[in-house]
Amino acid sequence: MRADARKNHDHLLAVAGAVITEQGAEASMRDIARKAGVGLATLLRHFPTREALFEALLRTSFDELTAKAGELETSSSPDDALVSWLRDFVAVAHNYRGVVALMMAAIEDSRSALHTSCVTMRAAGTRLLARAQAEGMARTDIDGTDLFALAGSLAWLGDQPSLAPRLDHLFAVVVSAILTSR
Repeated sequence: MRADARKNHDHLLAVAGAVITEQGAEASMRDIARKAGVGLATLLRHFPTREALFEALLRTSFDELTAKAGELETSSSPDDALVSWLRDFVAVAHNYRGVVALMMAAIEDSRSALHTSCVTMRAAGTRLLARAQAEGMARTDIDGTDLFALAGSLAWLGDQPSLAPRLDHLFAVVVSAILTSR
């Protein structure tokens, strides 16, 4: 990609990230384009669908979560690794209000622009869960799909104004339900 095209692309992503953080996943593509100082056609040339925009916004965060899972597998105890990754997942999902529904749908739709990133990131969490289970530190009646659903639920709680203040408490409740060592 040419340097000027890369600069425009990065500018659109930065503006989109700010708008979505403020307005949520349902933010208007037209509004994003307007705030970026471009026409809708320009935004759509870079990101032809809302999912393509979210994939570009979330890919880096999901790749970081996947890499962090790999680091945690070798640097932390299985239970600490799982809790740390889960906390980071909730924070990433919460940064973009309303993205949890898109992530859940993308897992099921192999044609979704978000599918590969979501599947890879969920697999990283699943490995951490399996490691904790193998060490007897996590209950064995849940799997990666359950973990992803619980993490998504925690992120959704953070999006609810009346429940957001209880997120840390509810996070601890969920963690204590998953881990047998706490």
